[in-house]
Amino acid sequence: MNSSYHRRVPVRVELGNATSTELSTVPPSLLVPLGSTEQHGPHLPLDTDTRIAAAVARRAGVRLAHDWLVAPAIAYGASGEHQEFAGTISIGTEALTLLLVEYGRSAACWAARLVFVNGHGGNAEALSRAVRRLRAEGRDVAWCPCAAVGGSKPADAHAGHTETSVLLHISPNDVLTDRWLAGNGAPLSELLPSMRRGGVAAVSPVGVLGDPTTATAVEGERILDQMVDGCVTRVARWAPGPDGMLT
Repeated sequence: MNSSYHRRVPVRVELGNATSTELSTVPPSLLVPLGSTEQHGPHLPLDTDTRIAAAVARRAGVRLAHDWLVAPAIAYGASGEHQEFAGTISIGTEALTLLLVEYGRSAACWAARLVFVNGHGGNAEALSRAVRRLRAEGRDVAWCPCAAVGGSKPADAHAGHTETSVLLHISPNDVLTDRWLAGNGAPLSELLPSMRRGGVAAVSPVGVLGDPTTATAVEGERILDQMVDGCVTRVARWAPGPDGMLT
């Protein structure tokens, strides 16, 4: 409430909408969505991971204390396993690690705490390296996965039931249901040897690991709620593990 004019002032959640002056009095904490630009089968947009990370961060930011802001998303990550598919842009683990370290160093000059909200599993190694380094330098930084309770099924690793359901909830007009196809449904543990040699294309010509045709918007809402609940709980608890991930 603005006592001078006796009217409600909207609470700022997005860093991009704030001004430098607004941030100079009380140091805010920062949620940073981290995703990727990579193929997600014939039916999902290339920025699926980024959209999910941003949705989780925004909803978590609303529920956390007023001093948490959501930064513009980082939309590129380590996606080399998808490089055989058009549209994929991967900066690799080394470059992503450096980006996150420099990002953290800069943001920590004015932010009290910093959390990277990760929507792409391939970013985990870079996150662990970068956050460990930042914490060793004395910066209060951590990272959090976009994970639902119980996680995805072993046969639902990429562009399958889980991700398609969430996109049907948050971006229904961008899910091409007339093009979705079931991909390789084998457990990820069985696919990894071939994927390490030839990427996702070696085990799934359509780029899908799982079955998106079972997805629904209702299921997507439930999954997203669980991801947000998990993020809020981890941030509130603030117990970074050895790799910097909030537990």
